[in-house]
Amino acid sequence: MSIHSVKREQCHLAWDNSIPPVARIKSGESVSFDCLDASNGQIDPASTVATLRSLVFSRLDQVNGPIYVEDAQPGDTLQVDVLSIETAEWGWSALIPGFGLLADEFPEPELKLWKLDKEAGFAWFDEAKGIKIPLRPFAGEMGVARGVKGPYSTIPPYNTGGNIDTKHVTVGSTLFLPIEVEGALFSTGDGHAAQGDGEVCGTAIETPMKVTVRLTVRKDRPYTKTPHFSTKVSVNNEEYYCTTGVDADMKTATQAAVRYMIDFLCAEYGLGRTEAYMLCSVAGDLRLHEVVDMPNYVVGMMMPQSIFGGS
Repeated sequence: MSIHSVKREQCHLAWDNSIPPVARIKSGESVSFDCLDASNGQIDPASTVATLRSLVFSRLDQVNGPIYVEDAQPGDTLQVDVLSIETAEWGWSALIPGFGLLADEFPEPELKLWKLDKEAGFAWFDEAKGIKIPLRPFAGEMGVARGVKGPYSTIPPYNTGGNIDTKHVTVGSTLFLPIEVEGALFSTGDGHAAQGDGEVCGTAIETPMKVTVRLTVRKDRPYTKTPHFSTKVSVNNEEYYCTTGVDADMKTATQAAVRYMIDFLCAEYGLGRTEAYMLCSVAGDLRLHEVVDMPNYVVGMMMPQSIFGGS
């Protein structure tokens, strides 16, 4: 079966069904994408926090493609099997003014550069404190063109996918996307080396990546109206510490859960608030614990305890 290749420069900055495809493939064929990081190359291993002040926001979150899949018609489903992902040797995380769940509380820019130990499978968050993050790379952006005329920003997610930022769609997983235009027009990008559920500060461990997927048209899934996925979750008896937010407004409850985790990390592990917020984004998992006992929701921020004190 043929494997097609998409180069770094074959990218676009909006979901728009008028963008011509960079390749046409048959259903069931594979495509390899060579993607820059979400900054579109504006951040590199030599960058400083000053780099964030000069970011051109219109260039962020580019995606590579689109790919035209033969026999794909509106109403069909595109099955995306994630076959392989290779990150760079480095990555970055940042607090970018105006972005993130607690943007009003963290107005100053902050940049963290990471060295990714791909052989060992982790990156040090703080070696002196023994805090390290296991690597579980995935593409934050995977989507197909919308049926409505564009352009539409690549930053929010849509029912056709896009910036879904779902860490579970990694190697071995399968994503299902509703097709709204002929050929599907699939694109991907936004490489992440690791991320917590929620990506609360607005960035994960961002990194350039090479990702290979198999694209298959499915005629038997008319119920696929939003992104669905199947994935394997390993059971490793992980211990978590959880903080919660309780409120009638889910956003307020979510913000509280993260805020209380920041307080906990500062008190128990000696982190600064900026460090703790970033750690929540790359390692903490948000969960809906309770949604039926009105008027309040319970949202939890769960932090795996295995990241602390590791050598």
